Amino acid sequence: MPFSATPPPPSRIRWRRGRVTTSTRSGRDTFQLTVDVPGEGELPALAYASLVGAPEAGDDVLLNTTALAQGLGTGGFALVVAIPDRLPADPEGPGHLVKARYTPLQVTVQGVDEQETEHHAAIAAADDLAGMPVVVADLHSALPAVLIGMLATDPDLKVAYVMTDGGALPAAFSRTLDALHASLAGVVTVGQAFGGDLEAVTLHTGLLAARHVLGADLAVVTQGPGNLGTGTPWGFSGVAAGEACNAVVALGGLPVGALRISDADPRERHRGVSHHSLTAFGRVALGGVTLVAPRGLSSELGGQIDEDLAGQPDRNPVVWVDTDGLDAALGLSPVPLRTMGRGYPEERAYFLAAAAAGRYAALQVPVDEVEPAVHVEAGDGTDT
Repeated sequence: MPFSATPPPPSRIRWRRGRVTTSTRSGRDTFQLTVDVPGEGELPALAYASLVGAPEAGDDVLLNTTALAQGLGTGGFALVVAIPDRLPADPEGPGHLVKARYTPLQVTVQGVDEQETEHHAAIAAADDLAGMPVVVADLHSALPAVLIGMLATDPDLKVAYVMTDGGALPAAFSRTLDALHASLAGVVTVGQAFGGDLEAVTLHTGLLAARHVLGADLAVVTQGPGNLGTGTPWGFSGVAAGEACNAVVALGGLPVGALRISDADPRERHRGVSHHSLTAFGRVALGGVTLVAPRGLSSELGGQIDEDLAGQPDRNPVVWVDTDGLDAALGLSPVPLRTMGRGYPEERAYFLAAAAAGRYAALQVPVDEVEPAVHVEAGDGTDT
């Protein structure tokens, strides 16, 4: 049937043109800008150099201001779509995987699992994680605390981060990753996410790459920054944490759940153990996942954690982990610890639970498998 002659649908993007007034490199692949937009004044903007080039003061730019206009916390920037008068050079080099597929800004990357890569044979032959512990969390903000828990327990562990595509697609959007990069064995971006040290088609090949290419002892899986939630049990991008646990089980790894626990969130559904953790781990992770809670925290919260976890299925063992030294380690985080607009120690329960999951996972790695690795050091940073 031919298309009917109806008017085109309204735009789903809020387009603006403007001129760059200031441009500062803010990460390995990002520039933070102020852009003067006629009729709206100066707007904060973000540009990915690998996509649009390096903006300079005086450049005219095309912007997507949709998220900025909606007042989204994580997405509080206009995004540079193009520098029309100074386009970057054509891409060079290998790579045939297309990510952000069939969007106007689809990108070509070299995947660790594609035929032309040096790692293709290793990934094609790999079928098992050999029991590697993998901590799964539903929010990107858990990543630094999980890593701190791991390396505070054993600073010689090699930890890989596998970023899924439930939130931001470009890894470069995460300033957390810029600050933590030296403390990681590497970043693997999977699915439609891109910009990691390694690219993979699926979470499964991403996990195998973490183990067999990066040589990781442990891995952390979360979505990128900027989750999508609707206030419903199932309408939350972090529900995919349960699917990530299933992938770990299918590959012979050990899934460890970082529980989302709060006594500061004003929303009742997130007090104690968040309903999102109970849904993702309790109902979606059908292969089972070890759930980790900080010892003593339930008593501090009036027994609520015990009550919330009482209905977990038998496939999900609950373990209570000692947290000696973790508060001090969290206080030395190389990035500000923030989740849902609240920091540490206001959200101490959340970050302590993530660090406890990291500690438990670290304790599951056989000592004879660990080789000296990079260390987390105290320093300054900003979190996205």
